[in-house]
Amino acid sequence: MGTIKQGILGGFSGKVGSVIGGVWKGISYMRGIALSHNDAQSDAQLAHREKFAVVGHFLQPLSEFLQESFRNYAVRMTGINAAFKYNFANAVTGTYPNQAIDYPNARVAQGNLPAPLNAVASSTVAGTVKLDWDDNTGEIGADAADKTMIVIYNPVQNQAVNISGLAERADGTQTVTVPASFSGDLVQCYLAFKQNPDNGTEISNSAFAGAVTVA
Repeated sequence: MGTIKQGILGGFSGKVGSVIGGVWKGISYMRGIALSHNDAQSDAQLAHREKFAVVGHFLQPLSEFLQESFRNYAVRMTGINAAFKYNFANAVTGTYPNQAIDYPNARVAQGNLPAPLNAVASSTVAGTVKLDWDDNTGEIGADAADKTMIVIYNPVQNQAVNISGLAERADGTQTVTVPASFSGDLVQCYLAFKQNPDNGTEISNSAFAGAVTVA
């Protein structure tokens, strides 16, 4: 039986269903447990394992980015574990055996800074994705110098382009170069903001900027 030490959203120790939790060097972690051949393979167990795998597959190419983008929620756990917890609970659609990431509801950054407003992705130039958004600097807590955090995720190749700090909230636009191999693939696009280092360390929730086929 698992023991929760920090409330329902905290880390846990021991086994809960097909997930085991523990602490390594003061950091909480969780991982799936392969069922033995003697375990009953109920539909609920199989659905849980599939959901675990779907979320892990989506987050794997974002692991380095997530260390920063979820840092303010990674209390005694890694950034990727904090991201996993959110997306496991909120970003999976469908039923076993056809569960998948619900991309508009997925989150690749989380925080209290005002989120991007009306973010939209497009691709008209080969090998590039353009993101546009409305400058909401006047919103409480939003600063013109807040820096962009962008994810362009390619589900076909399970690869992602992660870029931070190359544009500001007030710019309203940024063009991202993606690998030539992305051309013709449908990619999922996300935008968040982080404070200019001179102003603080807050990060916004990510906004889904849409799915677009790369030119």
